[in-house]
Amino acid sequence: MKAVLIEQFSQRPSIQQVADPTPNSHGVVIRVKATGVCRSDWHCWQGHDTDVVLPHVPGHEFAGIVEAVGKDVSKFKVGDRVTVPFINACGNCNECHSGNHQVCGNQTQPGFTHWGSFAEYTTVDHADVNLVTLPEHMDFTTAASLGCRFVTAFRAVVDQGGVSAGQWVAVHGCGGVGLSAIMIASAAGANVIAVDIAEDKLALAKSLGAVITLNANTTDDVAAAIKEVTKGGAHVSLDALGHPVTCVNSINCLRKLGKHIQVGLLLAEHATPPIPMDNVVANELQILGSHGMQAFRYTAMMALILSGKLQPEKLLGKTIALEDAIDAMVDMDTSTSVGVTVVTHF
Repeated sequence: MKAVLIEQFSQRPSIQQVADPTPNSHGVVIRVKATGVCRSDWHCWQGHDTDVVLPHVPGHEFAGIVEAVGKDVSKFKVGDRVTVPFINACGNCNECHSGNHQVCGNQTQPGFTHWGSFAEYTTVDHADVNLVTLPEHMDFTTAASLGCRFVTAFRAVVDQGGVSAGQWVAVHGCGGVGLSAIMIASAAGANVIAVDIAEDKLALAKSLGAVITLNANTTDDVAAAIKEVTKGGAHVSLDALGHPVTCVNSINCLRKLGKHIQVGLLLAEHATPPIPMDNVVANELQILGSHGMQAFRYTAMMALILSGKLQPEKLLGKTIALEDAIDAMVDMDTSTSVGVTVVTHF
């Protein structure tokens, strides 16, 4: 099969022909029909994830068609249209038994623990636990855009944040996760404040439901500005970027008893931001992580998509060929592209 292959961290990958995958007894092979290009893929290429062993094929948010099925898979068959969360659970550990597949201690992640979806085919382990059947009307491009950013935002806003109508929600960073969170929080009835440094991203955020936008480059004190406009601070704030500045701004913009949700990855030199713990203690703030979403929670999200209350297709930016995924990934840290980039031609 054709695939993007990383042979050295931080050095340009190449398109190569590699062996087709085979499924484990509990897994499947997926013919990839669409795969998103995500900032996490850039982290993978940089060598920030200790699970990655070279040579490696990245890519973790995808949709496609079941091509081969392991002997122990009972719920899916060849030809099924599917997508999958980027965390694949084992289904058997204590976390899985409690319904918390997103923190499974035995998890696998296509594109990290094994070869991913920047290829014609990829594999999914424990398919009966992890695969999600696509509604017939949903195209593969939209489905691929759900796999990491949209579902991560859904869990962060709905399950971790518990966002409700009338609350003020601040979203720091208007990339794929941030824009998804803005749409989801707005659909829940919240008043959303979008923060970014790019005016085109802020304009898109406003079109997706943000009632206020702040350009961090031209705002002297982001946290103070949010507290002023909300008359006390945000009820819930998300760092959707993953940077010490956005993390601290998110915490400092909260009202008393507010919730900070850390969604963006803080890795390498950014891994230990200066958390203002005096503020956390004095105001009894909650600091929560949010890491993916369980496959069974797709049902609630899909219902909102089918009703038209959520329209993830509005987040799509451009579609590209597999060969173009190399530039898209390598340039991710400095890209000014608006919306989600999806590979659709293999």
